[in-house]
Amino acid sequence: MQPAAPPLSAGRIPSPRIARRDRPARVAIIHYWLVGMRGGEKVVENLCEMFPEADIFTLVCDREKLSPMLRERRIVTSFLQRIPGARRHYQKLLPLMPFAIEEFDLQEYDLVISSESGPAKGVVTRPDALHLCYCHSPMRYIWDHYHVYRNNLNAAGRLAMSVTSPMLRMWDVTTSARVDHFIANSAHVARRISRYYNRPAAVVHPPVAVDDFAIGEERGDFYLYAGQLTHYKRVDLAVEACTRARKPLVIIGEGEATKQLKAIAGPTVWFLGFQPFDVLKDHLSRCRALLFPGEEDFGILPVEAMACGRPVIAYASGGALETVIDDTVGVHFQDQTVEAVLDAIGEFEAREDTFEPTVIRAHAEQFSSSRFRRSIASVVAESWREAGLGPESLNAALGAPYRTDSMLHRA
Repeated sequence: MQPAAPPLSAGRIPSPRIARRDRPARVAIIHYWLVGMRGGEKVVENLCEMFPEADIFTLVCDREKLSPMLRERRIVTSFLQRIPGARRHYQKLLPLMPFAIEEFDLQEYDLVISSESGPAKGVVTRPDALHLCYCHSPMRYIWDHYHVYRNNLNAAGRLAMSVTSPMLRMWDVTTSARVDHFIANSAHVARRISRYYNRPAAVVHPPVAVDDFAIGEERGDFYLYAGQLTHYKRVDLAVEACTRARKPLVIIGEGEATKQLKAIAGPTVWFLGFQPFDVLKDHLSRCRALLFPGEEDFGILPVEAMACGRPVIAYASGGALETVIDDTVGVHFQDQTVEAVLDAIGEFEAREDTFEPTVIRAHAEQFSSSRFRRSIASVVAESWREAGLGPESLNAALGAPYRTDSMLHRA
């Protein structure tokens, strides 16, 4: 069971709330940018299913790359949307994002849910509104991954980061006070919220569409890496290990590190680039194991691989410690070195026959989308009740399957 949100008294002074019983609560969902359908956007999609009339506010949007459900919603964008090339180069606009996010007028909304790994939590809400932040991660590029991002820029980019990051850090910490309750996508992220913002957070793992995957009948002889090819994901460890051991490795994905990875890859490594979902699903179901060498806040791909009954060889850090149970559904390695990856592959192959696909699949099911929606509904209801707001208005805003009368009326 996911823990309930911490009480409003935990480090904060609650503001007076107006109990609205005469109409459904108006709900706003804030997301940093909507330019594809990755993990953060799947969270927004699930929130929209829970709150059918909610409006979406985002800095930049590319509707053509969204799911049909999101394309049909009312989406309000910021002035950044009007900047030429913003949909492709939105990350370069980071210094402008605090101004853009504070531009949104949320005076009509009673419940604001920000979906955060950028500046989304910085919105200015009505004093009596309830603001919950589902945090995928505090902004990596100004906190723990600052030097990783900075070191991969040219001289002008490094100078720009050095100048703007201190101001962004101050704004990021200051705006954490605008949130009534934080919800972290993993215990790993909850610890970082505590470190950077000095705030407690409930933990609700993000939704994974496990029903879209199934245990495959065929088995290949290749290892698999899937995801963005960026430096911090340490795909180089998988490439070098499989090259050195002459193990077949299939890589699905694109990114800034593609050229460097191809330069160090041997003949047993295949780069397939971006692939449609059906191709990804086929490879997940047929691989010997998924290689997951980076540190992620949660990591959806390992859960998708496990939903196919396939084991995961993962770096023992971050969200992988919450999803990949060592000896049961995969193998951990403790150091981000080629030698450690090779040792983990050797350990996996020595007991490969002990991994039971049905057991692995059953483990993945605890991260389902339906479980996420139930957990979020529980946290929202508890926070709403503690704020002294009218339960009828929240229930009227929630979709029928997610109404939680017993929680709202609990003494």
